[in-house]
Amino acid sequence: MATKIFAAIDVGSYELAMKIYEISPKAGLREIDDIRHRIELGTDTYNTGKINRQRVEEVCDVLRRFGEIMKSYQVDAYKAYGTSAIRETENTTIILDMIRSGTGLSVDVISNSEQRFLDYKAIASKGESFEEVIKKRTAIVDVGGGSTQISLFDRDALVGTQNLRLGLLRLRERILAMQVTRSGQMSLIREQVDNQLEVLRRLYLAQQKVNNIILVDDYLSLVMRREQMHLKSSGFLTREECHKLVRRMREGSFGEIADFLGISDENAFLLYISCEMVDRIMEILDSDMLWAPGVCLCDGIAYEYAEKNRLIKLDHNFEKDILAGVDNIARRFHGNEQRSALMEQVALAIFDSMKKIHGLKFRERLLLQLAVRLNDCGKYISMSNVGECGYSIIMANEIIGLSHIEREILANIVKYNRADFEYYSAMRSQTTLDRAAYLIVAKLTAILKVTNGLVRSYRPKFSGVSARLRDRELTIVVDTNEDMTLETGLLEPKEDFFEEVFNVRPVIRQKRTYQ
Repeated sequence: MATKIFAAIDVGSYELAMKIYEISPKAGLREIDDIRHRIELGTDTYNTGKINRQRVEEVCDVLRRFGEIMKSYQVDAYKAYGTSAIRETENTTIILDMIRSGTGLSVDVISNSEQRFLDYKAIASKGESFEEVIKKRTAIVDVGGGSTQISLFDRDALVGTQNLRLGLLRLRERILAMQVTRSGQMSLIREQVDNQLEVLRRLYLAQQKVNNIILVDDYLSLVMRREQMHLKSSGFLTREECHKLVRRMREGSFGEIADFLGISDENAFLLYISCEMVDRIMEILDSDMLWAPGVCLCDGIAYEYAEKNRLIKLDHNFEKDILAGVDNIARRFHGNEQRSALMEQVALAIFDSMKKIHGLKFRERLLLQLAVRLNDCGKYISMSNVGECGYSIIMANEIIGLSHIEREILANIVKYNRADFEYYSAMRSQTTLDRAAYLIVAKLTAILKVTNGLVRSYRPKFSGVSARLRDRELTIVVDTNEDMTLETGLLEPKEDFFEEVFNVRPVIRQKRTYQ
């Protein structure tokens, strides 16, 4: 396969960045240029809710220059993403149209969970270093302009993630508005970190320590690679080294820090905020070591492109992380793991036997698995309104690795599994899903309804299941000697909906074992 030249563009909260990469199956992914332009879109968004016209014009000027640079490199493909600064404006659609018409470049706005997942992929691309670090309990601390994402790993499995309103620009604006002294700045940062992390500790940690922290940011990560820092290992800080660094930051003026590191005074201020935040996080989580792999969103964008086009292969199993994150949500809302495991066996047997009919791919199969595991979470809130409550729980929780559209598909599957299915004309007033996404919801809901009807009891009634499609009949065979009268009696309306969606009639058969 030929080598590709790819450009990744990040329209971020405090800068526009573009990286050019050379990608090939043999050599992997190699960065060949890095262009950055400082512009604080987030300041407008977080203060006023809108980005002013002058800043939009500046964005267009920079993106036009990016376009010329891409031409000079003969770029084969590019991807441009906007993050929280554009995502949280009131006039997002207008801004994106102005950029497209003014530059010829299309910028897509990604959700917070998509953005963090791209950063996570960039970290995982570090291979053995990443796998070694997450063998112990680890937190990925992903610091942005508008918020900070903390994702917790235990024995290399993602166990939970939370988005905290602790972005560098947000904190800077609060500090400047309050006009506090240097010691007051420290107290203000630490107090806000303490308040946010207390919830995280209660949900996921109790009294457990987090051994390692992996940091993704645009300030401390870069400084940790400077020779002036005299670190024993580039990109790594012990807890004591982090404390020393912060003390040094407190003692010097921002001008002195800027001169010492060769950065601007403004960047020195944001570096100070980042250092105070990270130091406090390490202290609260009782962490021993900080690793900054030096990756950014552009790296994640490039890896996503290379992976989708089969130019590189990552060894880490990201689907496993998505499933682990959903399992954690299910446990928090007291889902029944034994029943879910049996339901998943049934649902996947139906899905796999119907491939020629439904035309869905591996990604939709994963969504079905997730829907099964979250099927009962709404019962934690209401036994009589399980579907609606399940929908609310899913939409209110971050699921790293799913796009916003995928999360909405998942929530609707769980919702309509327990309710009469609405046709597109009725549903579209309540959702942002297009027709293609709606059909995914319909097909996976039909499978889940039959599955849920077949696995009625919290006490498993059968040990195995198989499914076979012949003509217009799907035969589902369950291995059991138990009475299945309840299940077969309640299945009829679910079978009707399944037949309406697929033009296939599901039929339940028992395979008895005689002793």
